[in-house]
Amino acid sequence: MAFLSIIYGLFLLSVLGVYWSVERRSLKLGILLLASLVFYSSLQIQYIPLLLVMMFITFRLGIALSAPVDWRIENENWEFAQQDWGRRRLKLLIVGIVLNVLLLLGFKYVPFLLSSVGVLFQLPAMQANAEWVGQQLIAPLGISFFCFECIAYLIDVYRGAPATYDLLKFSAYKLFFAKLISGPITRFHPLAAQFQSLQFPAAAQIVEGLWLIASGAVKKLLLADHLATLVNLSFDNLERAGSGDLWLATFAYGLQLYLDFSGYVDVARGSALLLGIELPQNFNFPYLTTSIADFWRRWHMTLGDWLRNYLYFPLGGSRQGLVRTCLNLLIVMLIAGIWHGAAWGFVVWGGLHGLFLVIHRLTDSLSNQWTPLKQFWKTVPGVAIAWLVTQVSVFFAWIFFRLPDFRDSGLMVQRLWGHVGDIQFAQKIYVETLNMERSHIAVLLAGVMVAMGIAYTIQRGFKLQLNLPIKIVLVPICLFAAWLLAPNEMPPYIYFDF
Repeated sequence: MAFLSIIYGLFLLSVLGVYWSVERRSLKLGILLLASLVFYSSLQIQYIPLLLVMMFITFRLGIALSAPVDWRIENENWEFAQQDWGRRRLKLLIVGIVLNVLLLLGFKYVPFLLSSVGVLFQLPAMQANAEWVGQQLIAPLGISFFCFECIAYLIDVYRGAPATYDLLKFSAYKLFFAKLISGPITRFHPLAAQFQSLQFPAAAQIVEGLWLIASGAVKKLLLADHLATLVNLSFDNLERAGSGDLWLATFAYGLQLYLDFSGYVDVARGSALLLGIELPQNFNFPYLTTSIADFWRRWHMTLGDWLRNYLYFPLGGSRQGLVRTCLNLLIVMLIAGIWHGAAWGFVVWGGLHGLFLVIHRLTDSLSNQWTPLKQFWKTVPGVAIAWLVTQVSVFFAWIFFRLPDFRDSGLMVQRLWGHVGDIQFAQKIYVETLNMERSHIAVLLAGVMVAMGIAYTIQRGFKLQLNLPIKIVLVPICLFAAWLLAPNEMPPYIYFDF
């Protein structure tokens, strides 16, 4: 079952009815776990045993990592026992990380690795095997998010956080249906603390949960899915599109990706809130940022938090000089690119963002040394230039994210400037399919950006929020509009592929 479907609505209502009809916390967690298994089974029942096994291994490794040194050891042997136990804990952590990484490699990257080796050493048989494996091997939905959460839990326990001995609580956390497929990436301990005191949500929380679901429906069905029509037609006909068409499609894809993914997270957070659980925010107006560093603080925030805490800081962060900081940024973003998908385009996307972060860090360092430059970035022209450069960089990098095959992305980059499109392309797409001129579409896309800016100004600048009665009125209107104006076929969420 997919979010924003009638089946999911009935499923959520049924879960809520049973969940809040019982008093004991263990029964609530059991219902949550059972509902999560039913939810995932409706999508890929064959991978339920695999997820359960990996979850149990992670659970047991966490317990092993937290076991204390035997206090009965004599004082003169205590130091040696601690050193030995420290080495053993490190080995257990490495085993847990390696198992999760191998799980990711096995399902997502084997065809890519085989194909790359085949191309490098000119082995046609290996390339053919890579294609066959890619066709036969379907990765479990949410496997990247699942493995990242397992790794985060093991590292947290290794660093001193308490391991849980409650398998039911850990299972409910790991398989919670609202976040299982595409996040947000959630740490165990904050969610476990909420499990300790599950209470029926107040009226304001119920309305907020419904409002988040309605907002997610508008973002996904009313905006992202209609943008998908333009994006797919343009990217599937690169040979016939002109430079203006390709820039328009790139801009549309950046908006589609944001609205699609943030719409999913809104529905996930809204569903969780109705269950008395608060999931972390994942987006904070990322297209209104004036630096690439700020973009990554406000885009896919839980992934950015994971990358900082479990990769960037262990590599040394910014504590070992400017050169090492730049190198760490490049490494982290390359890994972020590889995490998103098994294709060279994702590596390029991650590398570009790493390069952008390095340039920002160097510019920031230069600004701190040269006062006039630092003051310029605070002026209106400086802010405007910084915003424009940041967003052009982000949207340009989306090309490799949308077209991870170099043949396609390379062709598109070549045609971004000075290429005249096929007349029939404009006729088929803008006139016959979309019934709109290209200029009108550009105005509408700009309108979406302006609407984001207005919403940001109202919420962050004036500190104003919609009150409860207005949200109560808007929820059914938004849901009805999304249902009425949605495309005939709802494309799957983009991040289901990652």
